[in-house]
Amino acid sequence: MMNRREAIKQVTAMLGGVVCVGSGDLLTAIEHAHARVTAARTQIGTFTAQDIALLDEVAETILPETKTPGAKAAHTGAFMALMVTDTYDDKQQAIFRDGMKKLNDASFMTATPAQRLAQLEQLDKEQKAYMDTRPDGAPPHYFRLMKELALFGYFTSEIGCTQAMRYRETPGRFDPCVPYTPGETTWAGHA
Repeated sequence: MMNRREAIKQVTAMLGGVVCVGSGDLLTAIEHAHARVTAARTQIGTFTAQDIALLDEVAETILPETKTPGAKAAHTGAFMALMVTDTYDDKQQAIFRDGMKKLNDASFMTATPAQRLAQLEQLDKEQKAYMDTRPDGAPPHYFRLMKELALFGYFTSEIGCTQAMRYRETPGRFDPCVPYTPGETTWAGHA
């Protein structure tokens, strides 16, 4: 089986240290989150099935199905809802929920895939500008939270680790320099 801790460490490094890997409580929550999302399809905490569907569509727009399954196939929306419920404080949860309300008000769910992509690209520009100029102690932009959770949920899922990235359960010798062919997927963490 795949070593979840190593996969989480790899994704954390990829996301620039978004999550404190040394925190046992957080690692435990993440490891159990993927197992719990399939059991709770209709409601997670205060997130309804409609909320989870919105998060699935946001994640799918960020990580669409290509030659590998997209974020929706990895149940990333449910993972996002579970992580917000289990690990975010009240202030962060309010920011996240406000962002979901803004997406609903902008008719995200009824938009075409191209319109959804345009909306999220605009939000990504806004969050980048906000995060670059925000004062110390100011809360993060809601789309930053959504995007981080979408990436984190997808690349720590079984689909993300085994199909979007290459995974070798039993590594061979250490090769510090291996040839790269354009278009190859990245390597997942070793067991």
